[in-house]
Amino acid sequence: MLRGLYTAASGMLAQERRVEMLTNNLANAETPGYKADAGAMRAFPELLMSRLEDEPIPTAPPRAILTQTAIGPLQTGVYMQELIPNFRQGDIKETGLSTDVALVDGQVPVDPASGQRGALLFAVENGQGDIRYTRNGHFTVSPDGYFTTQDGWYVLDGNGERIAVPNETFAVRDDGTIIAGNREIARLGVVFAANPQTLVKEGNGLFRSTAGPLPQAPGNVTYTVKQRFLERSNVDVERTMTDLLAAYRTFEANQKIIQAYDRSLDKAVNEVGRLK
Repeated sequence: MLRGLYTAASGMLAQERRVEMLTNNLANAETPGYKADAGAMRAFPELLMSRLEDEPIPTAPPRAILTQTAIGPLQTGVYMQELIPNFRQGDIKETGLSTDVALVDGQVPVDPASGQRGALLFAVENGQGDIRYTRNGHFTVSPDGYFTTQDGWYVLDGNGERIAVPNETFAVRDDGTIIAGNREIARLGVVFAANPQTLVKEGNGLFRSTAGPLPQAPGNVTYTVKQRFLERSNVDVERTMTDLLAAYRTFEANQKIIQAYDRSLDKAVNEVGRLK
C-alpha cells in the first residue's frame, strides 16, 4: 500500500513542477524573444512483483518449499527530468524604434544528434566580459555611446567587439550591418548553436552555452535582421492554458489517491486491528 503512496506523491511533485513551468511561460507571453519551455517527463524504473507460496512436498515426514510466482510489473512514479526551451520562431511585430531589431530565421539545418533545428542568437557581453546569447532584440544606446540591451549588456559585432554608435539615427541592413553617417560602423554578431540543447536559460532572456563560445553563423545558415521590429515570444497562450488546467486536474487526481490510501490506513490501524 505504501508503494502506491510514493507513486501518487511523485506524480504530484511532477505536476507541481509542470505548473511552475507553464505559469512562467504565461508570465513571459509578452516578453520579446522569449522561448517557451517544454518539460521532459520520465518514469522511474519498474518493479517486478512476485508472490512467495508454500508448496507441499509428498515426503515422510511432509515438507514444504517456497515457490515464487510472478504477479506483474509495478510503476514506481514519474518525475520531470529537465526543461527544454523551444526555439521555434516567434511572430514579428513592428515597433518603429530604430534600436529594435528582430532576428528572422531563414535556412537553418537540423542537428542530427538532437533532431532539432539549430538556433540563431545575438551575442552580448556584460562589464566583466561574460558572454551570453539572446533573441531579445529590444536594444538601446547607453550614455557612453554603446549598443546595449535594456539591462546594460553590450551587443557584440561579428568579431566579438562592442559596438559604438554615435546616436540612435542609424540604419541596419538585412545582413545586420549598421550604417551611420553614410559609413559602415559594424555588423551585428549573429551566432549559431548547432545543438540547441547545449543552451541553458539564465533569466532576463539570456542563454549560456555549455559547449563553449558559439561561432558566427556559417554560410549554410541564412537569416534576416529587421530594424524597427521585434520578435515576440513563441508562447501559445491558448495551448498553455489548456495544459495548465490539465496539470491541475492530474495533481488533484493524485491528491485524491493519497487521501484514499490515508483512509484505508486509518481503518487498518484503528478498526481492523482493534481488540474486542
